[in-house]
Amino acid sequence: MSEEKSFSNTSINWFPGHMAKTKREISEKIDLIDVVIEIIDSRIPLSSKNKDIDNLIKNKPRILVMTKKDLCDINKTLEWKKYYEELGYNVILIDLLKDKTSDIINVINKYNKELNDKRKLKGLMTRKIRVLVLGIPNVGKSTLINRLVNKKATNVGNKPGITKNLQWIRVNNDIELLDTPGILWPKLDNYDISHNLAAMTAIKEEILDKEEIAIYIIEKMLKYYPDNIKFRYNLSNEEDIVDILDSIGKKIGAFRNGETDYDKVYQVVMKDLKDGYLGQVTFDWRDE
Repeated sequence: MSEEKSFSNTSINWFPGHMAKTKREISEKIDLIDVVIEIIDSRIPLSSKNKDIDNLIKNKPRILVMTKKDLCDINKTLEWKKYYEELGYNVILIDLLKDKTSDIINVINKYNKELNDKRKLKGLMTRKIRVLVLGIPNVGKSTLINRLVNKKATNVGNKPGITKNLQWIRVNNDIELLDTPGILWPKLDNYDISHNLAAMTAIKEEILDKEEIAIYIIEKMLKYYPDNIKFRYNLSNEEDIVDILDSIGKKIGAFRNGETDYDKVYQVVMKDLKDGYLGQVTFDWRDE
């Protein structure tokens, strides 16, 4: 690659029709809902929090579940957990693949008791509590629901856009959930937020400029976690981005006959972040 290589810097937006439809359907059903579980990615606790959700769910009680605990920089993420708790949220930080979901069930049961105590005072029959589950794409909604139900109730995949429709799911005799497709907001106008979402696979990969996202990841890693990325790719003290890409290419076997296969480099960097090979990282820092 020549020294003159120029790197793109484009805006990122992904708001397909099913997201707009989902927002309308949530608005139509919100009066049926007793409690909301909002799920965010613990690696991007600010970027993954949909700013439109507050308007959608009105003043419903909310449980904020921070997923992918095993992949985050725990100290940085705990600062966000404290921040959200100070705002009045019930916050639960969890690894959905290993941790028990009893903390989430216990909070739902607390709200269920309050709901049905009020109904009894009014002479009404008790009923199941209805819980809305929502969040951005690929944040773990389906995995959480399957854990709560203890069986495969919804499709799961490590890419955004698996769930396409709202569906009611029975957890037990006391709880039913309304599962929703992941939703973003129509205009991702903040550079860091949009690129954090892309880096953490909340945006459909097919629409992304992989070069731009991979370079964003590299620069973010060099800023926040330089030892992690230097160790992973055997980097020295390269400063020029082309030299860094060439060094990564040599490390991963994408450098032949004096030429780097940059597309392969971009793919590997993005996949390594997704799979945790760049270490436990949090791209939103409270002190910035």
